Formats: sequence, structure tokens, C-alpha cells
Amino acid sequence: MLDAVGIKEAIIYRQLIDVLMADNQFADIVLYQGNVINVLTREMYQADIAIKDKYILMVGDAGKLIGPDTLVVDVRGKFLSPGFMDSHMHFESSMLTITEFSRLSIPSGTTTLVADPHEIGNALGPIGMKAMAEEASVVPNHVHLVVPALTPDCPGLETAGYDITSKDMKEILNYPNVIGIGELQGFSNAKHVYRNTPEVITDLVASTTYAKSIGKIVDGNAPDLFGQELAAHIIATGGKCSCHETTTKEECVEKLRQGVYVFMREGSTQRNMAECIRAVTEEGLDSRRCILATDDMVAEDLEKLGHMNEIVKRTIAEGVDPIEAIQMVTINPATYFGLEDRGVLAPGKLADIAVISDLKEMTVEGVFLEGKLVASQGELLIDLPPYIYPEEVKHSVKCKKIQESAIAIPASGKEALVRCIELIPDQNLSGSLEVTVKTQQGNAISDVAQDALQMVCVERYGRNGGIGKAFVKGFGLKHGAFAESVAHDTHNIMAVGTNSKDITMAINRVIEMEGGIAVVKNGRVIEEMRLPVGGLITDELTGPEVSQKIVDLERVTKVELGCSVHAPFMHLSFLALSTSPSWKLTDQGLIDVNNFKILPPVIE
Repeated sequence: MLDAVGIKEAIIYRQLIDVLMADNQFADIVLYQGNVINVLTREMYQADIAIKDKYILMVGDAGKLIGPDTLVVDVRGKFLSPGFMDSHMHFESSMLTITEFSRLSIPSGTTTLVADPHEIGNALGPIGMKAMAEEASVVPNHVHLVVPALTPDCPGLETAGYDITSKDMKEILNYPNVIGIGELQGFSNAKHVYRNTPEVITDLVASTTYAKSIGKIVDGNAPDLFGQELAAHIIATGGKCSCHETTTKEECVEKLRQGVYVFMREGSTQRNMAECIRAVTEEGLDSRRCILATDDMVAEDLEKLGHMNEIVKRTIAEGVDPIEAIQMVTINPATYFGLEDRGVLAPGKLADIAVISDLKEMTVEGVFLEGKLVASQGELLIDLPPYIYPEEVKHSVKCKKIQESAIAIPASGKEALVRCIELIPDQNLSGSLEVTVKTQQGNAISDVAQDALQMVCVERYGRNGGIGKAFVKGFGLKHGAFAESVAHDTHNIMAVGTNSKDITMAINRVIEMEGGIAVVKNGRVIEEMRLPVGGLITDELTGPEVSQKIVDLERVTKVELGCSVHAPFMHLSFLALSTSPSWKLTDQGLIDVNNFKILPPVIE
């Protein structure tokens, strides 16, 4: 017998059939004679698309379905594509609520978002993810969540605000809009996790097995895994695996051959698509398991460049056929996630449609969402009231202010040989360097001339008071410091600067704001932004306002501090990512990711 959902679906389908078969019923809308992009057959041809309520009635000659009240939209010369999907992303990285992210992304053709809220999960645990799931239920676009099976990513090497394990799966996997487990952390460095924390493997397998038993998917996370380690990771996910951390052609080829869905990442600072797509353009591999995703995108890029349309445009520029590139944001992800009601333009599917005026430039001039025109010429046509989060997901910064002495790096002699993380622009991978810096009053200090700057990570949840210290090369600061409560994935307070006084002040200002970004020069805060929701998101500003605020912050960081890298706050945030080689900094210290251990910052 059908359940309530099945009965409702049966009624809808019968109504659609009646419109198609009766002589006195008609479509609500007909998109007339557009160039239909058929992602099923990888072809394009001129046809009508008839729409009734939320659904596509037919694709072809819809003349008989045009009645006296049918809205006929002339789209001759335009290209009609299924609405786009971003298959792996984090709202928290944009610092926007789901509502504000949607406000910026819908006009560029994105109708479905699959988000991993492990950022707010690390900070707040189930309470934070539940609040996000509730917001996902009230926005007009399709927002699905994949939740973490483990926080922190590397137990013992970092501190999260809440430790998620298999004990939480029954609750969080059954929140509204949750379709599975997100990037399977704790197994990306398979050999060392297996040797050092085998209990993590047991717990992850328990979580993935439960998820599969209730019909949920499991995303993977397998940077630089090959051979036996990759095979172990695939099995840990339950056999159907994805990876958004693939960075080379060789790695992409290996994963595609092993049945992994490769999410080719192209975000604001992590850009791996051009390298990964060579598996298709040079090696000729089938692209059905290739999917485009942003992972992390800042508000400014969303507003000024677009969203998935921009990523498709870049993919086309790498030599991929436009229809094949569009498959990577439509039918390919829909197939992977089992979202059978979208991703193609065909009878009975949701009428999520992007109207494109220029296929090469991917200029989206109109967006239909469930049969309604919701955006035109880059402007949203529907009302999206701001979403305000409850107080219970705010005030996540529990630590006390620190003293300048707490961040000192003791060293003997006039100079010290120190370990220095190498920032690699537009990657979350990092290098490992040894640099000689000067000492002052028994402590190693920043060397501005050779861009070896002090970096600090402060545990902000009041659980152990840990403070990690190291050096970093790549920011190019000449003055001051900046700090933020966004630091993947446990989101403790990260800071970098030219002197300990300004670093301390920036950290303490973030603590005072209970989360946010602070830029300091000569002992004075010169720019800041509050992030009250979990220390990650603002519900006080609209999407365009956040975009402008980030522009202001980055301008000050460049002009006043001399920063030489673009998107400095996002780049800093990923230098805490303990699952991504080679060296990273957490509240527990300098992490040798490849060997799963903590290193002292000074080489004796």
C-alpha cells in the first residue's frame, strides 16, 4: 500500500496525464522553441517545454497544450538547461545563512544545493546542524544536507566544540532534508589513522553501515589515496564513494577507474578542476562520474562572478564540450545522489530550468524553479525574508582572552631554525619549510623580510585551553595581524601577523565579538566583522552586505597590512585543515599530516 507521500505523488501524476490526454486541459507555461540541452543523450535540438504546476509535462511540440490562459514564453535562440546543482559545499565558508546564499546563487541558475554542515557541527554539534536543517526547510530552492560522521577530523590532534561519533547518527541522519553522511573524515589519511586510532575506523564503519541501512548516501574524502588505501576508503563508505579532494590528473584517473565519483572542485581558493578534467580531455575517460562542485565560495565571488554557471564556463574553457560540462552539474550529480525528480528536462521531472543566452559564457538570463520564474537578468523575483537563528546557536566562543606571553615561541640563541608552513595559493594543500628567524627576549619572532610570520591557533570552546604555534610563509604581511574564528574544520581562532602584540589584540577582539574577523595594525583594530552564528555565519547582514564587508576587510588587509595573497581569510582558515597534507596548525600544535603527529615549531 502507498504511504501519504506515495498517494500524493500518484495524484499529481494522474493530473499531469489528464492534461496531456484530455482536449480541454492545458499547460500553465510553454517555453516556446528553445534550444533544449538533452543531458540524457548529450545532444541539443529545438523544442518546446510545457509546464504544469511544478512539473514538466513534455519536451517537444507543445502546440496542443497551449490554451487561452497558458503563458507562452518565446525562448527562440536561447538554450534551456536543467537547473544546476552544487554537489558539495559549505554555507559556513561563505559566512552566509542558507537564505542569503540562495539569494545570490539562484539568479545564476543554481536550483539544488547539497551542503555539508560539518563546520557548524564541529562548533556546536547536533544543535547547530538541526538549526541549519530547519532553515533548509523554508527556502524555495532545494537544499539537502549531508552530515558529518566524525568530529573532530583527527581526534587527539585538534579540539572541536562537540565530538560527533556513531552515537549521534540516529538523531542527525533523521533531521529534515538530510540525505546522508558528508565527506568521510578520519579516513583520508588511512594508514596513519588505522595505526594510531583504529577505534575511529570501527566507529566510522558503524556510522556508514547505519546510514546505508536507512537509505542514506555516504560521501567520501580521499586526498592522495591510491591502491590499497583507496580501496579501504571505498569500502569504508559502503562501496559507493565520492571524493572532492582530488588534485591531480593521475589521482583522478585512479579514482574514476575504481568507481569513485570525482567531485572536481573549483571554489574561491581551492581550484582543482583544470587539473582533474585532464582525465577526460587528455585520457579520454568517461565523464559520467565527473561532477563539478565549489566546496567553499565567498560571497563576493557569488555576487560578482556567479555560481555553478561560472564553474561550467571554466570547464568549457578547458576544452570540454558545453553539454558534457552541463551534465556535470545536472544529471551526473542527480544520479549519484538518487535525486530522480531533477537533473534532466523530461516528462514528470521538476521544472527547474536555466534559460541561457550565451552557452560559451554561460550567461543565465532566466531561472524557473518548480515551474515558477524566480529570477530574470540576474535579479531575484521572489521575496526571501532574512532568516534569524535562535540564541542557542550563538555565543559559541567560550575561551577567555589571552596574554601576549601565551603565544610566545621559546628559542635559544640569536637565531632559531623553525618549521614553517608554506601557503600554496588556491589549494588547501600546504608545503613544509625550514627557515631561520631572529629571536627576541628568548623567543622566535616573525621575519617580515623573508615572509616567515608567526601563526597561532587558540582553542575557543573552553575545553582545554590549547594554543598551537608555528610560522607560515605566503601572506606577505608587512604590518599588523588578523584573526578569525573560521578555521577548518574545528574552527578554533586562527591568527597570523608580524608581531605578537597585534596578533594577541586580533585574537582577543574575536573573543570579545564571540566570533568573527578582526584586522589590527599598530595596536588598533582597523576593521572587523561579527560572525555570531557558531562563530561562522552572520544573520545580521544580507548577502550583498557580507560581500561588501569582505571586500572592505580584504582591502584593508592588502593596503594597510601589505597582504599579497587574494582571499586571505579563506586561505588562513585552511591552514588548520588537519586532513590535508602536509603541515597544518591546530590548537594542539603544528601537525605533520602525513605522519599523524605533532611537531615542535623550533628545530633544536
